[in-house]
Amino acid sequence: MQTDTPITEDQKIVIAAESASDRIGQARHMIGQVVLGQERVITLSIATLLAGGHGLLVGVPGLAKTLLVETLGTVFGLDHKRVQFTPDLMPSDILGSEVLEETARGNRYFRFIPGPIFCPLLMADEINRASPRTQSALLQAMQEKLVTVAGEHHDLPAPFHVLATQNPIEQEGTYPLPEAQLDRFLLQINVNFPQVDAEKAILLATTGIDQATAKRVVTSKQLMDMQRLVRQLPIGEKVVDAILTLVRNARPDQTRIDIIRNSVAWGPGPRAGQALMLTSRAIALLDGRLSPTVDDVLDLVEPVLQHRMALTFAARAGGETLTRIINRLKDSIA
Repeated sequence: MQTDTPITEDQKIVIAAESASDRIGQARHMIGQVVLGQERVITLSIATLLAGGHGLLVGVPGLAKTLLVETLGTVFGLDHKRVQFTPDLMPSDILGSEVLEETARGNRYFRFIPGPIFCPLLMADEINRASPRTQSALLQAMQEKLVTVAGEHHDLPAPFHVLATQNPIEQEGTYPLPEAQLDRFLLQINVNFPQVDAEKAILLATTGIDQATAKRVVTSKQLMDMQRLVRQLPIGEKVVDAILTLVRNARPDQTRIDIIRNSVAWGPGPRAGQALMLTSRAIALLDGRLSPTVDDVLDLVEPVLQHRMALTFAARAGGETLTRIINRLKDSIA
């Protein structure tokens, strides 16, 4: 009697990856129909969700950052809420607070009222307009997926993601984000002006009667399955060594590159290596591949490292830029 050969774990991963890649491709296409001219921004934003992390979208007003976050929430089946960060915003406006209530018998007790952070996808709009105290209210939530109010822990829903938008730091009325919070963002995604053809398409698509709308393509359960799959994808020793070399060479006290030793005040911690490991796998899955390459890692170096490094005052005064420093870092691998 002939029996079917059992499917191995590797074969299960291949089958799951093929199915996930097809569904992700549909999601990316759907988002691209609504958010025009920002293909790389869309790709990096999806990779952030697949890696289970948080993203910081940086760009001047009017580049569809808010629209992108709302569309991502719709396409990936994530209930999303938006908080407009302002200088007078308080931590309790985000986390929630306890209120004193009284029963019919006169007994008093505190009841916790959850804030807008209790949702799968939180959009922190113009996050750098809030005070450092309010910005720091997100620290525990972004790392531990819970918040503490009045000494009580409250778990956040799964999945949980923060996609924050930020105006360039040179603009009026903004506060630099604390280094500890910056490090909790998996990627910093720079949103630039679209190319001329894309901008023409935007003008035509957004000024008529009919405009494209997003529909759900992926459920939150499927997204969490994809996030587990990303962590199961194999990664070669050569890729791991490249990640380790890049991260360690970005630290002024460990680098072998003179310009980094002389121009960088502080470099990335271990979270940078974790981010490169996860997002390179996510990009591979997005492209229908089972394993990332060194080229995937090099393509992600800037969005992973640019918010985890700082130049010295002398380097800034001399016209040095982080982009140039990171390009020199990438050349050391090529």
